[in-house]
Amino acid sequence: MSKLLRQITVSQLAADLDAGASFTVVDTRPPTSFDAWHIGGAVNVPYHPVDGLGGDWDWERVDALASEGPLVVICGKGLSSTSFGFELSTRGYDDVTVVKGGMEDWSKLYEVVELDTDDDDLYVAQVQRRAKGCLGYVVGSRSAREAVVVDATRQHHEFELVAADAGMTITGVLDTHVHADHVSGGRALAERLGVPYYLGEHATDRDVQYEFSPLADGETVTVGDSAIEARYTPGHTSDMTNYLVDGQYLLTGDTLFVESVGRTELQFGDVDEQSSSARRTQSGDDDAATGAELLYDTLHEKILSLPPETQVLPGHVSVAADGTYGVGSPGELVSTTLGNLRETLDLLELDEETFVHRIANDTPEKPPNYERVIAINTGHESVGDEQEATELELGPNNCAV
Repeated sequence: MSKLLRQITVSQLAADLDAGASFTVVDTRPPTSFDAWHIGGAVNVPYHPVDGLGGDWDWERVDALASEGPLVVICGKGLSSTSFGFELSTRGYDDVTVVKGGMEDWSKLYEVVELDTDDDDLYVAQVQRRAKGCLGYVVGSRSAREAVVVDATRQHHEFELVAADAGMTITGVLDTHVHADHVSGGRALAERLGVPYYLGEHATDRDVQYEFSPLADGETVTVGDSAIEARYTPGHTSDMTNYLVDGQYLLTGDTLFVESVGRTELQFGDVDEQSSSARRTQSGDDDAATGAELLYDTLHEKILSLPPETQVLPGHVSVAADGTYGVGSPGELVSTTLGNLRETLDLLELDEETFVHRIANDTPEKPPNYERVIAINTGHESVGDEQEATELELGPNNCAV
């Protein structure tokens, strides 16, 4: 008779991995799913509750793997991993743990990193969606006990919790642009709380179908005595807006990352033609240079003109298929200064012609389902249910060059 399996949450798994605990993560999903996105160091042992082992695996090989030490088994939703765990249990292995919720829950795991702002009143927290590398922010005033949220993801309750834990009420929600890699939670959060939802005024170019509070270049939103200035920064998209907090902290969205710059071909093409229907979000590979030219001007005229001590807080960090961050590690602040980027990011040293050629021709694989995600984020379509939303967003972001 098989024993009851031990189960852990994805939060417990993350804590054990970060602490360097000794075990092997076994991922039972099909190889194609595993290759696209998995936990670092995991071993792929394809397993189906009915069909059994897949690929070139047999039980002798599994037994050899299991004999090496503790196994932590994960799958898509926690179903096939449980069956696999029970099978191992019947074979006499009792050092087996199953991850509840599987990779679906892993995709919704968050960490929060509070910045040291050297200001007793200003509060800034970076909210990291670990598996996708999405970075959102809560910016608030301790004395006024109010905050705004920037680039909330679909699990917008995570941002509410951050503000609540800091003793602040959310008074506004901002998005830097119409996102292509994940379903924004900004509008839903603003509607739930009855507060303004802000986008840059050029979001009208994207044929956005819902009402929002437009922010012109240079316009500000305040929390307490802190000013959040909207700075129009086209390039990644035609509506991209960065937010400069108290002249010191630049929330760059997908304009400038700690390790790269934003890709430009997901929207560009012809903006006017796109405005006739958000369903026609042409990839615009031939016109990626249009966005690249805009991005070059944005970087050199609007961003690099800021003081070198300006702290860059990006909207994403690159995440490899194995979950490895392009810089740093989950739970560590993803940020640097403009001065440091000037010295270390070679893309910023290129002349315009070389930059445009590099950006327009070095285009990585597009985010999965990006056209439908854009249609949802512009209000032309809606998400059917939670399961569909999860499937739309599975895997890391792919917003950088």
